[in-house]
Amino acid sequence: MIRTPLRPLARILEARRRGENPDSIERENLRLRHEAMRDKSRARAETRLLCLGLAFFTAFTVIGARMGTLASGQPMEPRSALAGTEISANRADIVDRNGRILATNLRTYALYAHPKDMIDPARVAVELEKLFPELDAETLERRFTDGRSFMWIRRKLSPEQMQAVHDIGDPGLLFGPREMRLYPNGHLAAHILGGSTFGAEGVHSAEVIGMAGIEKAQDDRLRDPGHPEPLALSIDMTLQSTVTEVLATGMQMMNAKGAAAVLMDVKTGEVLSMASLPDFDPNDRPQPLLTGDPGDSPLFNRAVQGVYELGSTFKIFTVAAAMDLGLVTPDTIIDGKTPLVWGRFRIKEFQNKNYGMQTVAEVIEHSSNVGTARIALQIGALRQQAFLRSLGLFDPTPVELVEAPGARPLVPTKWPEIVTITTSYGHGMSASPMHLAAAYATIANGGVKVEPTLLRRDVPVNGPRVMSEETARNSVDMLRSVVTKGTASLAEVPGYEVAGKTGTADKPNPQGGYYPDKVVNTFASVFPASDPQYVLIVTLDEPVETTLPTPRRTAGWTAVPVSAEIIRRTAPLLGLRPIAPEPEPDHLLAVRN
Repeated sequence: MIRTPLRPLARILEARRRGENPDSIERENLRLRHEAMRDKSRARAETRLLCLGLAFFTAFTVIGARMGTLASGQPMEPRSALAGTEISANRADIVDRNGRILATNLRTYALYAHPKDMIDPARVAVELEKLFPELDAETLERRFTDGRSFMWIRRKLSPEQMQAVHDIGDPGLLFGPREMRLYPNGHLAAHILGGSTFGAEGVHSAEVIGMAGIEKAQDDRLRDPGHPEPLALSIDMTLQSTVTEVLATGMQMMNAKGAAAVLMDVKTGEVLSMASLPDFDPNDRPQPLLTGDPGDSPLFNRAVQGVYELGSTFKIFTVAAAMDLGLVTPDTIIDGKTPLVWGRFRIKEFQNKNYGMQTVAEVIEHSSNVGTARIALQIGALRQQAFLRSLGLFDPTPVELVEAPGARPLVPTKWPEIVTITTSYGHGMSASPMHLAAAYATIANGGVKVEPTLLRRDVPVNGPRVMSEETARNSVDMLRSVVTKGTASLAEVPGYEVAGKTGTADKPNPQGGYYPDKVVNTFASVFPASDPQYVLIVTLDEPVETTLPTPRRTAGWTAVPVSAEIIRRTAPLLGLRPIAPEPEPDHLLAVRN
């Protein structure tokens, strides 16, 4: 701000020239300055008084309007502080690919108490113990009489239980509405659905949140009010039931401690069925194991969380990589003479067989460790790793389960030539059955990568090309010869052209080394071989076939027949028409020109 001087020099000089007193100029300027300051202060005070008056007027207007609204409305009891804020309890249904219910909501009630309103707490405690044996009458009575004003008794009640509690007739027992999650098919698809629990709870409602499986992985989607439509999964309930039934029977017959199966569409990557045994009922989800092997828990999803050495099922990857690099063809001769000595290691065949010189196709047909090892050495460590990585065998499977990101394959930290050899036939590297299903689906899909999904996908997703179409076709033909001529002859299902590869892997001992009499057996199959449409992976944990005096533990005697029965039962459900065999020529009617 520019202030005018009280004694301006020019005016003072002019006043002296005229003979006037210069002091009068200073007094006049000082008077004018004080008058300006008073006018400014008065305007500021008037503005503040106006704003304060408007504020008081607005406040009294709002208060008056609110009082008028309350006076004109209906009288209503204040809501209990226990109810808290409004809780959104809505959760979308989960259905299979055909719209059949897998998970839905059920209207029910919770039981709580206002102990201070009870007439006879001792009698109420005794009656509740009769209805709910898990409750203790003495503990209830002590809590009813310790001065508290509120307590939960049970989070969920059936209609019959609610009526029985109502018949007790004590005003201190109250009911709160609930929507609980219901899985009407019980154990079916338990590991896919996972389960749910209550989150934020109030007297008048409770929030349902996912705690495992797809319920937790898709929790935001299922709770989103903007998407009330059901979440459609890729699985088919009928296929899931059939696969689970056959797998459970096979697990019992083969004396296995656990089993897993994955059935996948090779064009879309949709998982049509995924089973893991033993399983559980998501309506009554058990507690996790606190001791022992976590893999023994029924909550453990062997199809996704279980990472195993998958044995000879990896051999087709080695051969496919070599063919795609142009190193071999199906007819290339490979030296399969045993043993293959590499440093201090001796690579042998099962039961010390010696296949000698054989073609690449026969290496797969015979499931030759030595032949596969020699092919892997031609490929080299870096190219072997790159090919396995392109199949998704180095990363967690992208399937939509909360457990999937933690199921990373176990890959060697170093990759010398001996690791190249052992990895070529599925030892020293571990992956899950879901990883294996996606990798085999990539081969069956003409070499275009397939990523598994548990959500319904109406159109194929075009992934990157991993191998040439010719390599993929030759690989499927070799897998077909494993069934027609090789180690998986029990997999033949007339009319469905099953192709596949067995895998028998010794089970690692946590104390070091491997168990001498425990294996993990896998059969990876593709069908029909002439036009691949589906992949089936079956894995059995510690199976042993005991119908003969000598126990048999190889996949050809355990996982293969279980897979064959699953294909025999599910192929018609998938709409596959059996392929009629070509008729043999009738020599009696043959015509010679």
